[in-house]
Amino acid sequence: MKRFLLFFISFLFLLGVHPVKAQDLLDSLSLSQQKVFHDLPSALSNPDSVFAIDLSRKRLSVLPKDLENFPNLQSLKLSRNGIKEIPSWIGNLKKLQVLELGYNDLKDLPPEIGKLENLYFLGLNRNVIETLPHEIGNLKNLLVLEMWDNELESVPEEIRNLHNLRIFELRGILFSGEEQQQIENLLPDADVYFSPSCNCKD
Repeated sequence: MKRFLLFFISFLFLLGVHPVKAQDLLDSLSLSQQKVFHDLPSALSNPDSVFAIDLSRKRLSVLPKDLENFPNLQSLKLSRNGIKEIPSWIGNLKKLQVLELGYNDLKDLPPEIGKLENLYFLGLNRNVIETLPHEIGNLKNLLVLEMWDNELESVPEEIRNLHNLRIFELRGILFSGEEQQQIENLLPDADVYFSPSCNCKD
C-alpha cells in the first residue's frame, strides 16, 4: 500500500496535480526517504531533524504531547492503537503532509484538523467516525482521504472546497444511492469509492 500510494502521488505530480508547497516542505519522494523514528525518546534527542515518526501498534490511548516538540514533523503515523480522541493541539503540527490514524477508536475529529493545510494524505480507515468537521474543507492540498469502515452519516458541504482531492475512500459505509450521488456531485474531480448503495436510511 505504501508503494502504491507513493507511486500514485508521484504520478499526480507528473500530471501537474500537486499541492502548493511551502518552501521548507519536502516533496513526497524526499519525505519517503527520511529516517522514520519509532519511539519518542530517540526522536527527542535531536527534534529539529525529525521529519517522520511512526508510532503504530504502540498501544497508545492518547496522542503524546511530546509530538508538539518537532517543528519539522511532516509524516505522522499512529495506526492500530486505541486512540479515542484527537486533541486540539494537532493543529499546531502545521507542516504535516501525511497523517495516518487508521484502526483506532475515533468518533470524530477536532475543528483544528483544518489547520493542517499542507496535508496531502489523511488516513482514517477503520475508526467509528460519525461526523466530519466543517473545517475539513480547509485542507486545500489534500490528495487522498481514506475513510472506509467508519460510521459516517453525512459529508459536510465544505468538502467541495477540496479541489485537489483525487481519491475519497468510503467503502464499508452505508449510503443510499441518492447520498452517494450527492457526495460525487460535491467532488467532481475525485474518484469516490463506495460499497453498493442501500435503502437503509430514510
